[in-house]
Amino acid sequence: MLDIRRIREHPEEARERLAARGAGDEAKIADVLALDEQRRRMLGEAESLKAQRNRVSKEIGALMAQKRADEAASRRAEMREIGDRISALDREATEAEASRDQLLLRIPNLPHATVPAGRTATENPVVRTWGEMPSFSFEPKDHVALCEAGRWIDFARGAKLSGSGFLLYTAWGARLERGLIQFLLDLHVREHGYTEVSPPFIISRDCMIGVGQFPKFEDQAYAVQEGLDAATLGKLFLLPTAEAPVANIHRDEVLRECQLPIRYVAYSPCFRAEAGAAGVGTRGMIRVHQFDKVELISVVQPEQGYLEHEKLVGDAERVLQKLGLHYRVVLLCTGDMGFTSAKTYDIEVWAPGQRQYLEVSSCSNCEDYQARRMNCRYKAETGENRFPHILNGSGTALARLFVALVERYQQADGSVVLPEALRPYVGADRLPPVAS
Repeated sequence: MLDIRRIREHPEEARERLAARGAGDEAKIADVLALDEQRRRMLGEAESLKAQRNRVSKEIGALMAQKRADEAASRRAEMREIGDRISALDREATEAEASRDQLLLRIPNLPHATVPAGRTATENPVVRTWGEMPSFSFEPKDHVALCEAGRWIDFARGAKLSGSGFLLYTAWGARLERGLIQFLLDLHVREHGYTEVSPPFIISRDCMIGVGQFPKFEDQAYAVQEGLDAATLGKLFLLPTAEAPVANIHRDEVLRECQLPIRYVAYSPCFRAEAGAAGVGTRGMIRVHQFDKVELISVVQPEQGYLEHEKLVGDAERVLQKLGLHYRVVLLCTGDMGFTSAKTYDIEVWAPGQRQYLEVSSCSNCEDYQARRMNCRYKAETGENRFPHILNGSGTALARLFVALVERYQQADGSVVLPEALRPYVGADRLPPVAS
């Protein structure tokens, strides 16, 4: 969440930067400040009354020593009234603080000063491109035709098993998916210096709040119920991305500065209910309810946050470079950024069969926004506790990487030649053509 002191000291800056997002959240600043002022006023009055109570307590002691019991009893009666008022003020201050913090949980992060103003993805500037768009001597097919012909994915049976938006990888398709996951993990561990972790796939509400999924996006989550116990529904959730558990590893901890930077990489399936997308609406693998992803998480000192951001993007780009896939990097404008992000780069890979770029990685610096929500701090060398910057990036996401790969390397006979880097992981140099 946002730093209340920063809002208190620079309210117009907060309003201006929130207004750049175009969602109207700047209007909430007045309510936050009103609740904050109410809390501070209550606490101030309570502290004044507590000082008065302490002073009168000493006077009562003196009266008793002077054997002026009636006066002492009268003062005690006054103190009981003051005590009741203090309790009421403390309760009201706590309620105001809770209301303020609940409102803060619903306000997105402030865009960094280097983020361009804009409303939609059409206004995202292209930062750079890599490689060339492939050309074919034949009309390239899309991934659906390729996967159905090769029996690499059974779309119909996937829907039969779980409904629209779920996939059944089969034979060489399953081997390719598994090989891609292993390739991504090995690359980030061996060449980029991340520590591999394997998180739970069912996580608590606190994890979802910590990374900013809740309360705003609770309608897009898959909630879990334990057996027939309806009271457990909504306490645990299928993870939407490994970011949710991995970024929370150090929730409610105070790290030592010498432990930073911390870099984690994790594989997980990702579950997205995506409310309002009935039937998913896109044929094939582009938009599904369950997909695999390898996620990168960094925890660093604030001074290193944007240097780490560039490293994170470079690490994700390296995936596509090693696979020989043409891509572009775009900088998201203020209106297209995620809720928790202060600055985001998207990496979009070219998919010939789709004739469009597909996002396979989103790399964000959330600054101290998530750290505040999950109370993750580190003790600086100066002795003070500080909130670190927490960054996340897809390193990368499947199934869109799968789509781009099979569409880019398809051959006229329907087979798919695999890049050299993938062959040891799949155990073959190509996926066979049309299955018999």
